[in-house]
Amino acid sequence: QVQLVESGGGLVQAGGSLRLSCAASAPTFSNYHMGWFRQAPGKERELVARDWKGVATTYSDAVKGRFTISRDIAKKTVYLQMNSLKPEDTAVYYCNARHFIDPRMDYWGQGTQVTVSS
Repeated sequence: QVQLVESGGGLVQAGGSLRLSCAASAPTFSNYHMGWFRQAPGKERELVARDWKGVATTYSDAVKGRFTISRDIAKKTVYLQMNSLKPEDTAVYYCNARHFIDPRMDYWGQGTQVTVSS
């Protein structure tokens, strides 16, 4: 069982920045693909960014060039640096961990609210 605890959400003006953190309890953190998803009111949860075991990263078109995902193996923490925030980035952001071999080992954090005012 992996527990994920997000932090760093809040209220920011458009054009501002926030950094989200997700601390993982996984004993073998490096064996997990880590991702950030978000869900806005009335919309489905969508992938924002994924770190593929520290080897590669992918981003949604909506955030490419503005957001950066990274991981600190020693701290077992994944980050999402969000720059040039827009009101449409407002959502609950969720951290995800998925084992690189067994996709059934798929875990979610409780979510952290990000609100961008115009």
